[in-house]
Amino acid sequence: MSENTIVPPLAVVILAAGQGTRMKSSLPKVLHRIGGQALVGHVLDTAYALSPERVLLVVRHERDLVAGAVLDVAPGVIVVDQDEIPGTGRAVEVALERLADFGGDVLVLSGDVPLLDGETLARLLQAHRESAAAVTLLSAVVDDATGYGRVIRDAAGDVQRIVEQKDATADEASVTEINAGVYVFQSAPLRTHLPMVGTANTQGEKYLTDVVALLRDSRLTVTASAAPDAGAALGVNDRVQLSDAARRLNARTVRRWQLEGASILDPATTWIDVTATLAPDVTVLPNTHILRTTSIAAGATVGPDTSLVDCEVGENATVTRTDATLAVIGAGATVGPFAYLRPGTYLGDRGKIGTFVETKNSTIGARSKVPHLSYIGDTTIGTGVNLGAGAITANYDDLTKHRTEIGDEVHTGSHNVFVAPVRIGAGAKTGAGAVIRKDVPPGALALSVAPQRNVEGWVETNRPGTGAAEVAAQARSAQKADDGAQEQDG
Repeated sequence: MSENTIVPPLAVVILAAGQGTRMKSSLPKVLHRIGGQALVGHVLDTAYALSPERVLLVVRHERDLVAGAVLDVAPGVIVVDQDEIPGTGRAVEVALERLADFGGDVLVLSGDVPLLDGETLARLLQAHRESAAAVTLLSAVVDDATGYGRVIRDAAGDVQRIVEQKDATADEASVTEINAGVYVFQSAPLRTHLPMVGTANTQGEKYLTDVVALLRDSRLTVTASAAPDAGAALGVNDRVQLSDAARRLNARTVRRWQLEGASILDPATTWIDVTATLAPDVTVLPNTHILRTTSIAAGATVGPDTSLVDCEVGENATVTRTDATLAVIGAGATVGPFAYLRPGTYLGDRGKIGTFVETKNSTIGARSKVPHLSYIGDTTIGTGVNLGAGAITANYDDLTKHRTEIGDEVHTGSHNVFVAPVRIGAGAKTGAGAVIRKDVPPGALALSVAPQRNVEGWVETNRPGTGAAEVAAQARSAQKADDGAQEQDG
């Protein structure tokens, strides 16, 4: 097109009315997720990348569930209800009723084709407008066309019609060029010809594909543009295709971040949602999942064997063999191995959450350490704190959650239990094995050690006949004999 060409407005119609029976799922097919969002969410992203004037979503099966999920992320979408007449042709027909005042191009997308990118569709639009076609469809050449409509061309190579799999002859079924279910129509000829489509086919549906032959019979231009990546043009119809699409999308996402400067050592075992972000010089080790809106700052190392969901990881932090959700990890902090960060965890700069530590709804200040074997829940920890091994903040009294507050520069002994609500003043110390039930003043040493009491002969009396009783009796006899010998020597 020349620079002076007026570009017609664009409306996008997304078809999401089908039940998707081959998924064998109570969840509508278009709401199954890959790469961190629903299939239809990826289609919406691609649609909006084209700057359309309007976006319409046609729904029927589980109407409220599908419409609600879409409107949550794209409130400007126009939801259109398909009636009892089945088929993609009817779906577009009811959408056109909501576009009565629209005179531009209509791009039809399927809600179960998540991998098409904006660049491919932009080229499709350009080809459509340059050829002044009544319809331009996106096709793909595949090795196995089973289940897809075939693009039938004449001897000159022009598109004649599209034949659905169930209606195809043996010769037509051998064609490897398939219809990707993506079309650009001029709105005027579409309005004229779509009402002519009937339901005389094996499925009794009103096929949108039948419009192609009607437009050609009217001597209007019908063209097809082949997708550069055939795999990206394929729909998702079952769980196998869902996992295939997820792998393809993930490979694309991983490659993008590698080109942006992230070191991803094993792309095959690294999964990154499209909504996550990685800065340059991030290192991702094998078997790591970076999910939803997780962001990882420059210089951080994540993995191996780590899952981060909606987390923030600061610059130069290290997160090893960790499961974390809705957690913030400060710059230069270290987490893991074998740590479990639950929602509401905030770890300050250069802090540490160590081996076999679980945290929840807690703030751990800068340079503070919870090194190992601990549970920290509903707790605020100041700066420069070191908790001994086995620290537990007992936050639940069977009715209510209570908070523990630990001041700056507190150092605690091993195997401490802090029974909330309780406050430990700045600079305080606690002894090993202490159970802290009362507030500790700043700079104080808190102890809760009872005198040790030994009950002689308890095992033989209370556990007679056991192996412990037998060896204890033998040891006591040997001890008495040894004591007697020492008395004689004395």
